[in-house]
Amino acid sequence: MLDQEIAQRRTARLTLRPVAMGDLKAAYAIYSRPEVVRHRPDPVPDSKALCAQRLEKEVRHWEKHDIGRWAILKDGAVIGFGGLTHKVGFFGLNLSYHLHPDHWGQGYAQEFVAEALAVAFGPRQAQRVIGLVRPVNLASVRVLEKAGFAKVSEVLLEGSLSLLYARHAKG
Repeated sequence: MLDQEIAQRRTARLTLRPVAMGDLKAAYAIYSRPEVVRHRPDPVPDSKALCAQRLEKEVRHWEKHDIGRWAILKDGAVIGFGGLTHKVGFFGLNLSYHLHPDHWGQGYAQEFVAEALAVAFGPRQAQRVIGLVRPVNLASVRVLEKAGFAKVSEVLLEGSLSLLYARHAKG
């Protein structure tokens, strides 16, 4: 059973809830967009079948770890997905997010990241949160830096150069 303090979250403008298979239409509307996937090692937009596989994996992550990726809602509509996951080979919870391009540049990423960090360092009592970002993704680099992350190193992720950012719990 999910910890509701972690699973259901609200910010000033956003509602966060665990992803569900019913989010397929919204996932496809986001991950099928070339501009959303352009920073992946293989920047091919997702098919509906691949979006369904992604959602299944994310639902299982919640079931196994009681944490994962949330659907990010604005006024009841899904505008993105993001969360805190365990990334094999890395220490700390991995912070990631993707927003529909119609919602870029409005501060939603920063608002989401602040709430995810509140969960990580609050009820989850994480010692470290990481963010893996491609060097060319300057908007995401800025979001991480504004949220207090510091660049730790360059790493190879799925065969492509990425930057490893980290933020540690205070105290």
